[in-house]
Amino acid sequence: MRIVAGQWRGRALAAPPGRTTRPTADRVRQALFDMLLHAPWGGYDLMEEARVLDGFAGTGALGLEALSRGAAHCTFFETDRTALAALRANIAACGAHDRATVRAGDVTRPPAAAHACGLLLLDPPYGQGLPERALAALARTGWIAPGALIVIETGADEALPATPILPHAPLAERRHGAARLSIWRAADDRPE
Repeated sequence: MRIVAGQWRGRALAAPPGRTTRPTADRVRQALFDMLLHAPWGGYDLMEEARVLDGFAGTGALGLEALSRGAAHCTFFETDRTALAALRANIAACGAHDRATVRAGDVTRPPAAAHACGLLLLDPPYGQGLPERALAALARTGWIAPGALIVIETGADEALPATPILPHAPLAERRHGAARLSIWRAADDRPE
């Protein structure tokens, strides 16, 4: 597993042993960032100096890919101890300490945000209803900027998340093997 593009292109990333963590494959990350950078609702301005949240971070591959491509800062949420060790090692290998915050905690129970994020990357374990729970908690605690882009990876056969934070159809949706990526724009006028 490697960073696909940007400042750290080709940098190898550590992954914890076993099957507890399911890192997003390089080709899926490439497809995701191609959509983010080339779609009419995306573009290079989206990534440049963005504040990013990588929930269910695992190895941190999604957030580190965003940082490699110009994001200003990424907050990573992860609960698994072995994944946290790999995440911290990957941040160190990229020299990203000054642009990364690791929260060893559950993204469905986040603390109040110091800054809202304009790009959220959620890759939870499949089939547990975690995207809805995480989005409700992140909205309640101020992590989601109005109009933020939200990327959710689910199992290919899972129903898309249903929550007031995502009031419309996804901007884009792609299937990659057992995974489905959906990209949404957060409501500007969410209920509190």
